[in-house]
Formats: sequence, C-alpha cells, structure tokens
Amino acid sequence: MADIPDAVILYILNFIIEERSLAYFLVKKDGSLLDWGGKIAAYGITNLHQGMQVCEQFFFLEGLLPLDDEPLFLPLIKIEVGICADIHIFPSPEGDWVLLLDSILDEKHLSPMQQEANNCTLLEDKSTSISQQQTQT
Repeated sequence: MADIPDAVILYILNFIIEERSLAYFLVKKDGSLLDWGGKIAAYGITNLHQGMQVCEQFFFLEGLLPLDDEPLFLPLIKIEVGICADIHIFPSPEGDWVLLLDSILDEKHLSPMQQEANNCTLLEDKSTSISQQQTQT
C-alpha cells in the first residue's frame, strides 16, 4: 500500500463519513443481515431486522449476494427517488460488506452530460438515416 500520511488518511475518512454519508451492512453468507451502521437514514432505510434476509430489506441487492471472492462496485444506483448511491460490496471472513456512499451530486453533474450524449447519438442516427434514404432514391 502507498505510504500515505496519517493526516491525509484521517481527512479522507472524515470526508467520506460526513460528506458522502457512509452507511454499511454486514451480510452473512446465508443472506441474513448481521450488522449495520453509519448514516443509513440518509438512504431512506429504516426498520432493519437482524437475521432477516437482506434481499427482503434491500431490493437493489437481489441476485448480488453472496459474493465469491471478488469485490463489486456499482456506481450511481438509484435507491429511491432523489437518493443515489455508489455501492461497494466486498467479501470478508465475517460475511459480505455492503457500503453505500452518497453520489447524488455526481448524478446531478453527470446526468445532463449523459442526456447531451444521448441527444447527440439520436441526431447522428437521424442524420445517418436521412443520408441512407437520400442515397436510395
């Protein structure tokens, strides 16, 4: 691992916890919720039950757990209306960890750019179609 000064690591940790609303869940390999913490309310998550199947509590995890040995990163996942998160899932001896980091600002920044790219693609497709029609006549 890179030699990073403690002050920098502490700053990054505080930033992630405070600004990105870190929430976490530990899921046993049988799919039951073992533990949770962080800013879970920021994601509209309430009424968690230890031992309950995680997919019954979090629809966005359906089919993703249990992990094999490789971590999984899912960027910009809409959890609820107005709530978007980067989801990091990684295995450990205790079970699979699920981390949520608020990405609504990223989504608000990227969404207009994606829309513009979609518009450009549509215009390009329309132009190609018109050109093909003209060459056929």
